[in-house]
Amino acid sequence: MSSPSHSLQRTEAVARRELLEVLDYDLRLDLAGDETTFGSVTTIRFTSRGGPTFLDLKPVQVRSIRLNGTPVDPDLLDRGRLPIQTVEGDNELVVDAVMPFRNDGEGLHRSTDPADGRSYVYGMMFMDAAPSVFACFDQPDLKAPYTLHVLAPTDWTVVANAPGSNPEAGVWEFERSQPLSTYFVTVVAGPYHLITDHHDGIPLGLSVRASMAGALDADADELFTMTKQCFDEFHRLFGIRYPFGSYHQAFVPEFNAGAMENPGCVTFRDPLIFTSRVTRGLRIQRASTLAHEMAHQWFGNLVTPQWWDDLWLNESFAEYMGNRVTADVTEYGDAWVDNAYARRQWGLNADQRPSTHPVAGNGAVDATAALQDFDGISYAKGSSILKQLNTSLGDDVFLAGAVDHFTRHRFGNATMHDLVESWERAGAGDLSDFTSNWLRTAGPDTILLDRAAGVIRRTPPAEHPADRSHTFRAAVATDGVWSTRSITLTGPETTYDVGGDPIVLDPYEDTWAVLVPDRQTVDQLKSLLPGVQDPALRAGIWNNVRSAFHVAALAPADVVDLVVASAPVESTEDSRRRIGSWLLTDVLPLAPSGSLERVHDAALGKLGSTEVGSEHQLSAFRMAISTSTAPDELRGWLAATPTGIDLDLDLRWRLLGRLASLGATDAGELDAALAAEPTGESRVARMRAVVSLPTPEAKALAWDVFTGRLDVPNYELEAAGTGMWRGGQEELTAPYVDRYFAELPATVGVRSGWVLADATEFFFPVTSLADETLARALDLAADETLALPVRRRLGDAADDLGRLLAIRKAFPTS
Repeated sequence: MSSPSHSLQRTEAVARRELLEVLDYDLRLDLAGDETTFGSVTTIRFTSRGGPTFLDLKPVQVRSIRLNGTPVDPDLLDRGRLPIQTVEGDNELVVDAVMPFRNDGEGLHRSTDPADGRSYVYGMMFMDAAPSVFACFDQPDLKAPYTLHVLAPTDWTVVANAPGSNPEAGVWEFERSQPLSTYFVTVVAGPYHLITDHHDGIPLGLSVRASMAGALDADADELFTMTKQCFDEFHRLFGIRYPFGSYHQAFVPEFNAGAMENPGCVTFRDPLIFTSRVTRGLRIQRASTLAHEMAHQWFGNLVTPQWWDDLWLNESFAEYMGNRVTADVTEYGDAWVDNAYARRQWGLNADQRPSTHPVAGNGAVDATAALQDFDGISYAKGSSILKQLNTSLGDDVFLAGAVDHFTRHRFGNATMHDLVESWERAGAGDLSDFTSNWLRTAGPDTILLDRAAGVIRRTPPAEHPADRSHTFRAAVATDGVWSTRSITLTGPETTYDVGGDPIVLDPYEDTWAVLVPDRQTVDQLKSLLPGVQDPALRAGIWNNVRSAFHVAALAPADVVDLVVASAPVESTEDSRRRIGSWLLTDVLPLAPSGSLERVHDAALGKLGSTEVGSEHQLSAFRMAISTSTAPDELRGWLAATPTGIDLDLDLRWRLLGRLASLGATDAGELDAALAAEPTGESRVARMRAVVSLPTPEAKALAWDVFTGRLDVPNYELEAAGTGMWRGGQEELTAPYVDRYFAELPATVGVRSGWVLADATEFFFPVTSLADETLARALDLAADETLALPVRRRLGDAADDLGRLLAIRKAFPTS
């Protein structure tokens, strides 16, 4: 990889916006050539006040560049920028270049399906990948219409932002789009399986790889039904119709994010088309993601942030409205409960780190800095605060302000101040205190009950003082019967006498704060938790428990006691950030000896006592697999799963992965399993399992992936990192702790963007719970010569490690 490209400075973006107005883009992409590059011819028509500026371009080769008919020397191109001299008035720039297909989930990503050897392409331009696909002025506030022409293999289908046609074999012509920011442009091309429908005058489409056609066919009715329900509800709420013509939802391979809201052609990660049995939690996640991306068609696409520091105008709104609409109009009325398990701690943990930032107006000096704030604060915290504001203002004012915002800035750009002014015009009153305390001040308050003093204490973070009032419901158990009480905190201490009853503060997420249960409540919950039937209350209890553990106010042993008392199988999904993953990676390594076995026994107990074939039975079985230390038990499940559970691809690889981490299988068996079912899912699972083996060869393989000596797609990169560091293998991985810190800086030479930051996190030595490891991490993260995405992820990983060390110090085990 060449030297890193320039990151657009905010000052540069302001200057270029003042100079230029882009009239339109005409893009011609030739995807019918070789498998490593493609042809890209871009014609940009724009007006200028006259003067120098620069074009963004990241090619493999430049064939020609002409500005107003005059050749431009391509040798002037420097790290993705081409200086140009514009004339006053109309200008036309034509760039003919050869661009790279990529395998990191950015730019124009090309992937080969191991199931059938067929290739697929999709575009992901966020945040600064567009110049690796077409020449452009790459910033969010230079919006323009696009006309796209594509040459592709004759057996491919091509979809883009605007409706298209296929006038002859291999030729695709698309209508002129509505004005788009560069990061919204996409093309999805390949032998995709395509299904179409329509609703309320809107053409609808779904697509996925041909090898997953049967799975999409099985899910299509649910996906189309939810899409129609969400369109109806957004139209009802906003009174503004979807403005981008057709609406296609493409499920694409090796996609980094959950989805991307490209107008007219939304892209999703294709694991959201289910090839194995999945939990209700994952179905809710898919439904809320679908609604989230639909909300973006108004929040983000119709009106786009002027600069990246107002990213929350996209994400916080889409997160809130997506969950709200999912819960209100789809079959997933429990979406807010699942969201509590899936997103709350992601946001709270991010908000307590040294890298915390305000929800809005982060002051990002450049695009790279802004990308680092694309986190749980922009999503979960922002959503929570908007939910509070909506409750306070009521729907009439809240939605009227949003509609005013959409109307005034239709197909344009706006800022936080513009939105606040729209709310105030709609009758919200003066929102300056709200904006200052909740949107412009970082960090959460900590709220806890001091039972002895008879007060509830509210403490803002010392580094980010604020005077925030909180109104929320608390759940109190009197003689084992739960009831709710309303509490308002307006100062540092609020008198509150609960007697001897257990109390759970804000279990229903009425506010945003770190809630820490008192000692008496924790002890009583060990007997009360099994009887709690309210799903939202159970979620709130577990979030209180997780928050207390995170700040070293609750012992690992107490967490294990609560899990044993009532294993949280109702949080049916066990993916990253959920309770099951947190229990395995954070709690059990610090818990007393025998805790893993106790949790395993609790999982087996749930497995035997839950309804056969139920969601909770599957959740319990997954927990039992992940906590098993008996190869014979795991082999037995490979031979015969419990009644009500079929051995599908997902469960087979879970079992093989656990056997691998125990050293009870080998690469030969794992390779044979991949050969038997050569899917993309199998390829990733095989990588994770192989590097989990407790052998020097397995760890060397993972390290080759980290350093780039072995080039793999982004999903396998993640699998190699997360599979490498396994508990009980510390002696084997010890040499790689030093190597991580020594070799991490050089990874900027082999990857960039999302995956550069992701690899920093995935390969961090999470099992090295040592003060020396923390010191090394902090020292390197302080090195200002290190690439900013690496510094940010490394600093966050160091904070996580420091908190685990603090918990171990506070609650030592014998």
